[in-house]
Amino acid sequence: MSSLKVSQQDKKWVNSGSVAILAYCASSILMTITNKVVMSDRTFNMNFLLLFIQSLVCVITLLVLKVLGSVNFRSFNKTDARNWFPISICLVLMIFTSSKSLQYLSVPVYTIFKNLTIIVIAYGEVLFFGSSVGNMELGSFALMIVSSLIAAHGDYLHSVERLKKMLGPNVSFSFIVNIGYFWIAANCFASALFVLLMRKRIQVTNFKDFDTMFYNNVLSLPLLLLGSYLFEDWSQENLLPHVDIDNLSTMIISGLASVAISYCSGWCVRVTSSTTYSMVGALNKLPIALTGFLFNDAARNLSSAASILLGFASGIIYAVAKQKKLQNSEKI
Repeated sequence: MSSLKVSQQDKKWVNSGSVAILAYCASSILMTITNKVVMSDRTFNMNFLLLFIQSLVCVITLLVLKVLGSVNFRSFNKTDARNWFPISICLVLMIFTSSKSLQYLSVPVYTIFKNLTIIVIAYGEVLFFGSSVGNMELGSFALMIVSSLIAAHGDYLHSVERLKKMLGPNVSFSFIVNIGYFWIAANCFASALFVLLMRKRIQVTNFKDFDTMFYNNVLSLPLLLLGSYLFEDWSQENLLPHVDIDNLSTMIISGLASVAISYCSGWCVRVTSSTTYSMVGALNKLPIALTGFLFNDAARNLSSAASILLGFASGIIYAVAKQKKLQNSEKI
């Protein structure tokens, strides 16, 4: 049994979809901003180590809360671990590609392109759960794609202008731009796969929120540590600049933020649906994008503003379309 120990009168909000959505929005903003703080240095090359520290902090926090009697979740066992391990692989792919995306893209562009995950999830639900996609949803998908293209154009112009000031008029920025968009495309597919498989596996295992959170993170630890050992430079010259007291403190803070996002992700999927979970993230991009302007790499131009508004509008249209579909299904 996995549970947050609350009084009888508080159980209503624990199972409330609206409360889960609000909690997910707040935690996703916190997680995006803290990760961007860590990844804002493009010379940072210890992504697996960062993610390992985040997951380790999350696991330690959960175990401490369990010892204190604040939460309860299933003890680790081989059967559950074997059943959940594919989800953990997807989680590692999702958070790694997310960290690489944030390293090369501004927060507004990152959040707008995350919209495309909704399209992948929607058609994934057609395959996995037999759902359908209507004309209104297709229209919102078109707006999502247009907003992403406008965001990419504005980001490209801003980045070229910024680098020309730094390195001269003949600088080529194409490689840096392309690698950032490669990582966000990979993240969209990894995120969709993670959400869809987690929803399906939760139905099979009957995992609750803290079960999901604990197994997601504890099974990720060996994968992340192995990835860091195989692909990252552990020499003293490379390690010390990236793991000084300031960076380590920020990593620990981002790990605590990951506790919130890990719990709220599972909570939101359980009490709503995987598409609603993804849709809320899309609607949430407006405050995330606005807070993203705190960083110097965010483009502040007409294209950026237009892409944010279009992306937000596409989210509203999609939410309305899903609500109408739900109402029609209830009438049948």
